Amino acid sequence: MEDEGTQDVIKPTPEEVATIPEVKYEYLDHPADVQIHAWGANLREAYEQAATAMFGYMTEIDTVEMTEVREVEAEADDLQGLLFHFLDECLFVFSCDPFFITRKVVITDWVIDGGDGGDGAMKVCARLYGEEFQLGKHPQGTEVKAITYASMQVYDEPDQHEVFVIVDI
Repeated sequence: MEDEGTQDVIKPTPEEVATIPEVKYEYLDHPADVQIHAWGANLREAYEQAATAMFGYMTEIDTVEMTEVREVEAEADDLQGLLFHFLDECLFVFSCDPFFITRKVVITDWVIDGGDGGDGAMKVCARLYGEEFQLGKHPQGTEVKAITYASMQVYDEPDQHEVFVIVDI
């Protein structure tokens, strides 16, 4: 990955674009913004779904072809911070890498044992599959301006893996 601006273009393999994950998120009403509720079989999948939901709020992701890949990584000392920084990195890719819109998010590296006072930070690396946003092709939804910590919740229990995050629109 490059530190400044755009990344080199990475082309996905046919196997990588062959499947689209089941939708496991919803948008909840909030007075001024929107709250994303995402869940999965594990916390890793819930994070992937939260990122996909964020992009889905900005356009109809069914219109997005997976012709390119971008990579992001984030670190934090706790699960909420990790979710915040992960989504913030995904939003940065959309905002700065000529409006790269994502249809599928796959976490490729997931390290959460080192945080919460451990020897190292929690870390997530992911691949974002999509293409450059085009007005004629992608319906314009509502722009997500920022990720917030307001009312953020992360549940990682044996029978409950879900996140709630409010995004500023």
